[in-house]
Amino acid sequence: MAERVSVEVEGRQLTLSNLDKVLYPSTGFTKGEVIDYYTRIAPVLLPHLADRPLTVKRYPNGVDGSFFFEKNASRGTPPWVRTVTLPVPGSTKNRDTIDYIVVEELAALVWLANLAALELHVPQWRVSRRGRKPRTDLIVFDLDPGAPATIVECSEVALALRELLTADGLAPVAKTSGSKGMQVSAPVTVGDMDLPSGYAKARAEQLEAEHPELVVSRMTKSLRSGKVFVDWSQNSPAKTTVAPYSLRAREEPTVSSPVTWDEVASGETLRFTAPGVLERVEAQGDLFAAVLEDAHRTRITPSMATRK
Repeated sequence: MAERVSVEVEGRQLTLSNLDKVLYPSTGFTKGEVIDYYTRIAPVLLPHLADRPLTVKRYPNGVDGSFFFEKNASRGTPPWVRTVTLPVPGSTKNRDTIDYIVVEELAALVWLANLAALELHVPQWRVSRRGRKPRTDLIVFDLDPGAPATIVECSEVALALRELLTADGLAPVAKTSGSKGMQVSAPVTVGDMDLPSGYAKARAEQLEAEHPELVVSRMTKSLRSGKVFVDWSQNSPAKTTVAPYSLRAREEPTVSSPVTWDEVASGETLRFTAPGVLERVEAQGDLFAAVLEDAHRTRITPSMATRK
């Protein structure tokens, strides 16, 4: 029988199981350590999950085993975990709606970690308790290197992208993807949820025109060898991006870690694992905090989305 432990997390009763189960075989990183990481990173992670419908990637048998995406709240979801029912037009599973989980408190994060939900993915929009409809508040550029390009080339592209966004009045911040690439995000406000995709596409195409030897804005894989694909389509309301501070299911427990622009400009290979990220946050705080502040939010207009 699986070993079970009852714990209280901020007044919530939870049952944790198999804490010694190794989820990252190459390093021996266990489920207990996953839960510990998410517990300790929660003060900076939770604000980035607030009001965002969550998609998780679960690895019940560790990162070397099979995994599955989970959007719909499972039958075992505790009643105190917030859920929000949203339409899913064109669903491949013949569903009209999905009951998404929205993580608002530490107990919900621990509950998910106990389910081996290693990766946390969120959209660029929020659904507040009082809001009548989703509200886009972020724009993201996903920088994906095509071999032999690496995150070093992503950093070069990120710096060029930063110049374009800053010229438009945006306040970009960067983070590693925790995998091969990097993401550049900025807080925005829009009247139309489709505007960010149009704006991001225009800036990606501008980057490609200015740096054709380094950047590609089209998804065609044959074009991406040795270049960085600037994926603007991640701004579609139907898509999600890995959350800042989320673990990734790589060989080691790497993390999608916010970085400073000085680190991006350093030319170094930026790669961080869970223990290192905890140390970074203790020393530097939340380097992604600017996306949460209305003072840094820029309105995206139709003219910005069409200007090349």
